[in-house]
Amino acid sequence: MFTGIVEELGEITAVETLDDACRFRLRGLAVTEGARHGDSIAVNGVCLTVVDHDGDEFTADVMAETLNRSSLGVLTVGSRVNLERPTAVGARLGGHIVQGHVDGTGEILERKPSEHWEIVKISLPADLARYVVEKGSITVDGISLTVVDAGPDFFTVSLIPTTLALTTLGIKQSGALVNLEVDVIAKYVERLLGAQGGTR
Repeated sequence: MFTGIVEELGEITAVETLDDACRFRLRGLAVTEGARHGDSIAVNGVCLTVVDHDGDEFTADVMAETLNRSSLGVLTVGSRVNLERPTAVGARLGGHIVQGHVDGTGEILERKPSEHWEIVKISLPADLARYVVEKGSITVDGISLTVVDAGPDFFTVSLIPTTLALTTLGIKQSGALVNLEVDVIAKYVERLLGAQGGTR
């Protein structure tokens, strides 16, 4: 389980393409500290398993399902990525509950900079729109953000200077794909209400 508070910007250092998967080698000084085989690390919001670890680099396998559902398939050597280790039990929940299970991808449609923050408009797949509400939480490339406006096929977020400086949303431009994970609590509520016929 993650919180969507990115620890560092990492970098893809190697990509090995396999028949139905690929293997990434990534550099990240903070997230590799104490890393072991089998540990989880979120890469642009996707929970990946550490296969190997050497110094400040680690490798992770990505299966076809993950490549199809996320934007990891477009990453190349030199791509910058958001990295986060799982939250420890009893630690502060700085963002919101993030599983690292991407629901789909969106496209950055527009960026509107201002003096102290920037508004970013992102496309929203139709099947995810019902889970996104104004002032609710959403994960974009592994970053816990608050929704400013929620439309039928888009949403906007407001980025503070820290987010712009320390995450991929500071460098991605219009047209770039981002990974989206909606608030898991909304999905559980929908399922429970459906099982009860929509009644209380």
